[in-house]
Amino acid sequence: MAASFWKGAISFGMVAIPVKMSLATESKTLNFHYLHKKCHTRPKQVLYCAEDKEYFNISETVRGYEYNKNQYVIFEESDFDKVPVKTTHSIDIVGFVKTKEIDTIYYSDSHYLEPEKLGIKPFILLRNVLEKSGMVGIAKVAFQRREHLCCLRPLDKIIALQTMHYQQEILSPAELAPPEQKISSAEMEMASKLVDAMTTTFKPEQYRDEYAIALQKMVDAKLKGVEIKTPEITEVEFKDLMTALKASVAAAAAK
Repeated sequence: MAASFWKGAISFGMVAIPVKMSLATESKTLNFHYLHKKCHTRPKQVLYCAEDKEYFNISETVRGYEYNKNQYVIFEESDFDKVPVKTTHSIDIVGFVKTKEIDTIYYSDSHYLEPEKLGIKPFILLRNVLEKSGMVGIAKVAFQRREHLCCLRPLDKIIALQTMHYQQEILSPAELAPPEQKISSAEMEMASKLVDAMTTTFKPEQYRDEYAIALQKMVDAKLKGVEIKTPEITEVEFKDLMTALKASVAAAAAK
C-alpha cells in the first residue's frame, strides 16, 4: 500500500472528518531508458543557462509564470502553500448526486481515503449513507498545485476519492460523429443476440496486459541471444455486416 501523500478533513456540512489520502493505482509497465547508442551509457540530464552560459542544478531554480513574452512572475516553492483556498486542507463536499448521473468520461484518477483515529465514526457514517442511498459526494480538494473536482464513493470498507475533469476540459465529440445510417430490425436483433452471447460478469483477475507479457519475453530472449522474429500480421477481413454478425454469434455461443 502506498503511503499517504495528503492529510486534511472531509467537510460534510458542519461535520469535519480527519482523513489521509493515498494512491489507489500504480503503473506496472516495463521501464526502458534512453542510452547513448555508441556505448550504451545512460545520459545525464543537465540544466544550462544560455544567458549566463553556465550549468546549474535543480536547487538553483524557481518557477515562473510567463505573462508576456520572456517576462515572468516568480514563485518560490513556499508561495504555493499560501494559495488562498480552503480546499488545501479540506475535501469540501458541495452536494450529492446519483452515481448514474456522472458520465464516466469525467473520471480521472482514483485515490483511497482512510480516517484518522478521531474521525472513524463519522467516516463510517458517511460511507454507510453513501452506500445506502446510491449517491456520491461531489467535492473539491486542492493538491498537486491545482484544485480538483472529485467525487466520494463507498468502496469496500473505505471511501474512494475519484478526481474528475472539469467540463471545460472535456473535448466535444460532435465533429467525430458518423453520418446516420439505416439499421434494419434484423441487424439490430442479431447484434443484440451477439451481446447476449458475450454477456459475462466482470472478473478483473481474468485480464492481463498481454503487450507487457510479450515484451518481457522479448527481454528474456534478448538476454539469451535468441533471434526475435517479426510476427505475422493477420489482415482483417471485412465481411457483409449480417454475415459477420451471424458468424460472431455462432463463435461466441461455441466459446
